[in-house]
Amino acid sequence: MEVVLAFTIGGLVTGAVYMLLSRNLLRLLFGVIILSNAVNLSIFLAGGLDYGVPPLIQGADKVLEGTYANPLPQALILTAIVIGFSLLAFALVLVYRGWQDMGTIDGDALRVAEPVETTPALEAAARARKHGRETA
Repeated sequence: MEVVLAFTIGGLVTGAVYMLLSRNLLRLLFGVIILSNAVNLSIFLAGGLDYGVPPLIQGADKVLEGTYANPLPQALILTAIVIGFSLLAFALVLVYRGWQDMGTIDGDALRVAEPVETTPALEAAARARKHGRETA
């Protein structure tokens, strides 16, 4: 079972990296979500696959006895799922608002909206081009 999960994690990471390299912001967002799922699975796999009972103390017992599942990876994964869902909701709202304001979700097209630094040399070259003169 560990080998199957290891190959699944590898496939998820491969797909996530492919999507993270995209210019489309939705694909980038889905890549982040897939990568977080791969990390959750790797934490689950690192915690060990125990087929024991849940880590609950029954009745008047003071300690757990016998084979039981490790509760730490379960708590970490549950916390990561909640944080990942809130990140997804926030990022979806940001992408939607960006699409409403800019009309695109292409990452390279959104860079056009950033202000460009101008220097005196660049301004002189722009004026020269405007008047049809060549610059050196």
